[in-house]
Amino acid sequence: MERMIETESMELVMNLFGSFDANVKLIEKELQVSIINRGTEIKVTGEPNQAEKAISAMNSLISMARRGENIGEQEVRYVLSQVEAGNQDQLEELGKDVICITARGVPVKAKTLGQKQYVQKIEENSIVFGIGPAGTGKTYLAVAAAVAAFKRREVDRIILTRPAIEAGESLGFLPGDMQEKVDPYLRPLYDALGEMLGFEVFQKNLERGLIEVAPLAYMRGRTLDNAFIILDEAQNTTPEQMKMFLTRMGFSSRIAVTGDITQIDLPRDKRSGLKDAEIVLKNVEGIAFVYLDERDVVRHPLVQRIVKAYERRETERERAQKNRQRRENARSEKDGRQ
Repeated sequence: MERMIETESMELVMNLFGSFDANVKLIEKELQVSIINRGTEIKVTGEPNQAEKAISAMNSLISMARRGENIGEQEVRYVLSQVEAGNQDQLEELGKDVICITARGVPVKAKTLGQKQYVQKIEENSIVFGIGPAGTGKTYLAVAAAVAAFKRREVDRIILTRPAIEAGESLGFLPGDMQEKVDPYLRPLYDALGEMLGFEVFQKNLERGLIEVAPLAYMRGRTLDNAFIILDEAQNTTPEQMKMFLTRMGFSSRIAVTGDITQIDLPRDKRSGLKDAEIVLKNVEGIAFVYLDERDVVRHPLVQRIVKAYERRETERERAQKNRQRRENARSEKDGRQ
């Protein structure tokens, strides 16, 4: 089967093909097709089913390029995965809605269907839990939504918080006072806000108390009205801390809770407040849970493969545990009969 795609400019074709034609080489490898360009025309040759997939993928990528997005390996792999899943029609909606504009004038948009759903749920619900692995944009998009609400004057304040849980180190041995000890844990939040607002605006709002970045322990005993509150790294809260945090919510406030349940740094005898909240709050009206996965990772493509590798190992461990439990139950039953 041979199909042609018409494009309007060589600039668009160059963006689509990528450096040294890396993008189309990836499509050719994954779908076993041949892709060549003749000026602004692109010819796709291959088995009918595979060629149709290639056409769908390339049309989606061309739409992204027309919106001014740079096409790279990450975008190509994501589009291919959605074409394989039959979701290519939904890809047209991606990138149309701008959450906010960074201080450098860069529009912040959802880059995957999972991220789009996450942003929509933040708009529609008072409390949203964003759960997924590293690199899925959980915190970044929540900060973008908070900044957008702040600029529209829907909230008076932005409050970002994290539990100061040591991941192998001890806070007590770090130099400096308490604020200096916890600052490294809060740095990703500072960075995200600084990027959205610009350092000077961020610093000015920080000094005026309109933006607050603090450890979770500082939230106790407060009621937070007219605020957009983000709890990051929520997998490292205890159930008691999670309840304390959620009950800080005041009138006209919104909450985004983000976390990765595969990276819990709590002691083994402590239950994660995020896991607990999944069970306790799953049917509460006004609260939404959004689950992101490796397909929503928007960092280096290698991060996706790392996440998949760890998920495979976790699945194998769970399977082995179930098999051991099954064998132990069978032995117990056999001993009981004897």
